[in-house]
Amino acid sequence: MARSGKVTVVGAGFYGSTTALRLAEYDIFETVVLTDIVEGKPEGLALDMNQSRSIEGFETKVIGATTTPEGAGYEATANSDVVVITAGLPRKPGMSRMDLIGVNAGIVRGVAENIAKHSPNAVIIVVSNPLDEMTALAQIATAFPKNRVMGQAGMLDTARFTNFVAEKLGVLTSSVKTLTLGSHGETMVPVPSRCTVDGKPLSELLSQVEIDELVDRTRNGGAEVVALLKTGSAYYAPSAAAARMAKAVIEDSGAIMPVCAWVDGEYGISGVYLGVEAEIGKSGVRRVVEGSLTPSEVAALKAAAEAVRTKQADVKDL
Repeated sequence: MARSGKVTVVGAGFYGSTTALRLAEYDIFETVVLTDIVEGKPEGLALDMNQSRSIEGFETKVIGATTTPEGAGYEATANSDVVVITAGLPRKPGMSRMDLIGVNAGIVRGVAENIAKHSPNAVIIVVSNPLDEMTALAQIATAFPKNRVMGQAGMLDTARFTNFVAEKLGVLTSSVKTLTLGSHGETMVPVPSRCTVDGKPLSELLSQVEIDELVDRTRNGGAEVVALLKTGSAYYAPSAAAARMAKAVIEDSGAIMPVCAWVDGEYGISGVYLGVEAEIGKSGVRRVVEGSLTPSEVAALKAAAEAVRTKQADVKDL
């Protein structure tokens, strides 16, 4: 198998390390770099992952590198094709994603500036919370073209919605198609009109009350996990989503995915990072895909855009 490209995952917590392992096990990258500010942690995890190669049958090399906020250690990430930023504090029970904005802004800004210095042609996938605001901040800090900076949100939220629908109806997840747009938070916009089970509209299988309950559970999906774990937050489903996005970039696949992307005119919305469907390739977001939505869904999407617009404008000063 031909392997090519280099992907860096910044942050070696549960989210970052699981993402790195998923990327390595795809066996399509030449190198996966895992970084963290905790001395020795990324190197130890990389060693452990490399020792699993003969068992799992992949040859991608995993490299660990300890970095500092001042930029030491980022040499190992040089010339990365894709960078996944997971760095930052996770939520604790009772916290909203917005509660993290102050501390995580400083972390993400520093990471983004170092990535821009060493990998000026990279595509960046942001997963740090609050997602929409941190994606905007990463673009400002790197000064990269907006299409080369995107956030992971809709992939995860859609996967949660799909799982909840499948469990409710007792069907295979592969038979369920769902979609969530908008922000990664309170103004998330699940799109029931685009949801089907074996091709049948969801509205024919569940009542509006039942659909609303699943929508609400999806919107609070991350908080549900956090509350159960007590410490830390979700990482299996989020890492799967981020890894799939990175895979679409390196393969230049043109896959259409719900991601946090810069919107400039689609749905009558401009000048904001927002969860929309987008075609993903080696340049990042090739284009935003404007799908069919009901008038109420478009209205909800516009409301989500306005809710995050001011906060995104403010991050330049964080």
